[in-house]
Amino acid sequence: PDLTGHEKFGLGNVKYNISKIHVTAVELPSASISLLPGSGIKLVIGNASLTIDMNWNIRTWMFKDSGRGKVHISKVFVTAIFSTPLDNTGPTSISLTSCRTTSGDIDIKLNGKS
Repeated sequence: PDLTGHEKFGLGNVKYNISKIHVTAVELPSASISLLPGSGIKLVIGNASLTIDMNWNIRTWMFKDSGRGKVHISKVFVTAIFSTPLDNTGPTSISLTSCRTTSGDIDIKLNGKS
């Protein structure tokens, strides 16, 4: 979905819109899934990266600009624990018990008219 909002900086508001968000690359060089005693699943993703392309525009009381942008997020680490209750009364269910995510680097490039 598009991201639209405003932030207050110093003497005025900055209105922004980020649209046409498109994930162009995902790398998962290290990923593992393991079963945990007591009917759980552990997912570990290490050193992952993600690249996103988008359109952006910004407007303040002094100027406005728009263009294309690219965001590259790297050194992403995720550990997630899922529980899988074992009851034979219905369909199998899975729920997220815990999740921890960190990212190391974020590179943002904006190309605009200004």
